[in-house]
Amino acid sequence: MTPDPAPAGPAGGALPEGLPDWLRPLAAALPGIRGEQMSRFLPPAEGARRYSAVLVLFGEGPQGPDLLLIERAATLRSHAGQPAFPGGSLDPEDDGPVGAALREAREEVGLDPSGVEVLGTLPDLWLPPSGFVVTPVVAWWRTPSPVQVVDVAEVASVVRVPLARLTDPEHRLRVKHPGSGWTGPAFDTGGLLVWGFTAGVLDRLVAFAGWERPWDTTRIRELDPATVALARASSPAFDPTDAPTLRSPSP
Repeated sequence: MTPDPAPAGPAGGALPEGLPDWLRPLAAALPGIRGEQMSRFLPPAEGARRYSAVLVLFGEGPQGPDLLLIERAATLRSHAGQPAFPGGSLDPEDDGPVGAALREAREEVGLDPSGVEVLGTLPDLWLPPSGFVVTPVVAWWRTPSPVQVVDVAEVASVVRVPLARLTDPEHRLRVKHPGSGWTGPAFDTGGLLVWGFTAGVLDRLVAFAGWERPWDTTRIRELDPATVALARASSPAFDPTDAPTLRSPSP
């Protein structure tokens, strides 16, 4: 009897040995995800670009499967005070987006890259307010290491958010800009409201992984004026309508 082939993984290869069952559907889906399935904001064909990468790191903590997130420092020049994945600009010595994402995570939160297994990258996305082309690097925290705020100039806090919390319908909502009426997905982690670019990427990954549970999409919370003011102060070109409007996966 011929054994079933191993599920396809990054770049069409087999999934990493030991990958937990809950993460396998997402890892298998990564190679087929297209940019237009993620966002209506894709890098322009022409013009100046600034390249960056973020680390979307899934692990297993004391409360089960989780995701590593940071709160950006309020003094940063762009996206200040916002929830985010660890990451930052590509340096010339980086080995592409993967190298940049791992380096930034080490510098920001003390992550040990040797315990991380990269599963793949998502298509490049565009952040109009800051002019960055962002490559999300999706990874499995095979061997978790202690993490904490290392660079206080860039990071205000570090959290490992249980996926059970993120996917709980009671903790999913949409946020609304008080002036323009723009709305976008959000996640209430209990101590940090995840919104904007980070929530948009997470919203799509939850769907691609099959973790999404029906939730009340009419539940809308108006963004706190102080949050909006901080975002605008750190990014003068900030426009709430520039935040990624993410689309449902299509076959």
